[in-house]
Amino acid sequence: MQLAGSVVLVTGGSRGIGRSTAELAARRGARVVCAGRDAASLEEVAVRCGGVPLVADLRGEDAAGALVEQVLGRFGRLDAVVANAGVGHAGPVVDMVPERVAELVDVNVRAPLLLARHSVAAFREQAAAGDRRARGLVFVTSIAGLVGVPGESVYSATKAAVESFAALLREELRDEPTLSDVRVSTVAPGVVDTEFFSRRGQPYDRRFPRPMPALRAAAAVVAALEEGSSRTVVPRWLGFPAWLSGAAPAAYRALARRMS
Repeated sequence: MQLAGSVVLVTGGSRGIGRSTAELAARRGARVVCAGRDAASLEEVAVRCGGVPLVADLRGEDAAGALVEQVLGRFGRLDAVVANAGVGHAGPVVDMVPERVAELVDVNVRAPLLLARHSVAAFREQAAAGDRRARGLVFVTSIAGLVGVPGESVYSATKAAVESFAALLREELRDEPTLSDVRVSTVAPGVVDTEFFSRRGQPYDRRFPRPMPALRAAAAVVAALEEGSSRTVVPRWLGFPAWLSGAAPAAYRALARRMS
């Protein structure tokens, strides 16, 4: 899709990957809507990229639909969505309180699924009205969703769920003529140097792999929007463990235990 002149909604846009994605998309000429919970940070990002800040808590059941309606009400259309908002958790699932499990499922799974549902409905209406430009959905997942990380079982499972959903949504849209130009992509980053780790309750303390800048992950997100790639793993070499985990899970798990 062409980002110049397009309306792009980025959730989790106040910091980290979302912030960098908003700024990069704006440089490509997109009109960016930054959504998140931190009003002050959103305002700062919006000023930097000439975008629109929208305060939204995606833990709410109706938040995704309301967010899409706000974008449509302001611009009259929606061209792309980057579902980036997410929360992490480190620690055994047996030690998690039920409310924490529910929060990860609400933010990491329910919110992007509902965001996709409402966005695709808007795409369909726009196409029916004669606007058949290419549009895109990008889900920011994680390498944890492709390989699974012990001690982050709930987080890994939520990201795996979105990977599975994206693949099936892609097939559904392909079969509907008015939506066949909608591209569905996932971007699965490895370790990113953001506040994610401090917010999940445990800092990142491994020597390898080294954290990459948020800008590198954001560049992959913007490339996915423009090129419509199905899945991007960043850095690229992590694609091998992701493949091995799916092709030979027992061998991968044994190797992962030795390297941990």
